[in-house]
Amino acid sequence: MADTARREPTLAWHKMRKRVHLWCFLAFLILPFCNLVRFDIPRQRFYFAGYELWINEFAIVFFALMFLMFLVVVSSVFYGRVYCGYLCPQMIFSEASMALEARLRRLVTKRFIDWKPKWRQRLYQALFYAIVAAASVLLAFVFISYFVEPRDLLRRLLSLDIRTAAGVSGAAVTLVTFLDFSLVRLRFCTTVCPYGYLQGMLSDSHTLLVHYRDDTHQCIECKKCVRVCPMGIDIRQSPFQIECVHCAECIDACDEILGKLGKPGLIHYVWGEKGPLAAGKRQPWDARRIIVLAVLLCYASGLGVALAMRRPVLVRVSPERATLYRLGPDGRVYNLFRYTIANRGAKPAAVAFAIRELPGARLELQPNPVAVQPGASLASTFEISESGDVRHEMVTHFTIVTGDDTIPMTFLAPEGK
Repeated sequence: MADTARREPTLAWHKMRKRVHLWCFLAFLILPFCNLVRFDIPRQRFYFAGYELWINEFAIVFFALMFLMFLVVVSSVFYGRVYCGYLCPQMIFSEASMALEARLRRLVTKRFIDWKPKWRQRLYQALFYAIVAAASVLLAFVFISYFVEPRDLLRRLLSLDIRTAAGVSGAAVTLVTFLDFSLVRLRFCTTVCPYGYLQGMLSDSHTLLVHYRDDTHQCIECKKCVRVCPMGIDIRQSPFQIECVHCAECIDACDEILGKLGKPGLIHYVWGEKGPLAAGKRQPWDARRIIVLAVLLCYASGLGVALAMRRPVLVRVSPERATLYRLGPDGRVYNLFRYTIANRGAKPAAVAFAIRELPGARLELQPNPVAVQPGASLASTFEISESGDVRHEMVTHFTIVTGDDTIPMTFLAPEGK
């Protein structure tokens, strides 16, 4: 019993949350520079999982966005507000801001104990605002990099650009970030963010949540669970408070205090308000979970198929029918066509044009093949001519070949003799 009473608390959930917060912060910094998930608004590109998708590739963009949206829905159905407590940038940066302010207050108080309280307060506030201002510039730069190419954005930042859309957006995001870290913080979660209200519709009787259970009245009223709660609530009142993000800080606090008395904690992760403890037991399955997973699988499959069928070079050819045909001085009949080539890959491409099923025809295109740089698109016109001495119908069907693509076309000419 004595050994049990002397058990040291592990603060397991707190440590795990902070590790997850660190990994999320690093991912936030790295993603826009690796083009894993990024919208490039000026170039109208969507980068996803290493693919450079063009905005007109609607199917892939649609499946990617729907997959990401349903991924959040599935996580909410299974694990409740795990996104809020572990993954949400607002929660991560707000807790970091509050921790920084508390640490600076302790540091200034310790180092300048002889100063008057108001001077110590002004010093730590000045240090806090200076650090938050610098962090706001950095985080705003990273955030805007999700929508503007980072090197271009850095050039605008160094030139103090506040005239273009990117510069104005960067300045606005910097200001909003500074006000958020210094004033708003976790108030955002209970006043602006709709996810907490949406969670009420997504959760059910088997969703993971933090629950206080004290059937034998073991609570000693230390209220440490209230003091450590970042949202400032009392979990003992209800697990369904809109402010509760199920971060498990209260679980660690209760385990720490009662562990010193040789008793188990009274707050746990559970599968539903009346369900079993989550530790060591799997979540119950039902039709709802199977359905949401099936929907997620459908979107993931659709995204995979769309990416697999995607061609890095897209070629389109269409006839220009403002003039049906023209007769050249050499007696040949000419039809005008327009081509568009989009190189959506990462390597230079060369597209060669050829004609089939139109004997005696000549392709008036120089140069051929047409070179296209990565990420570039070209649009131009070319002519196809046929001897006027050849007897043919007014409309002749033929094929234009560009690599693996065969494009059916029609050739117009006056009726032959």
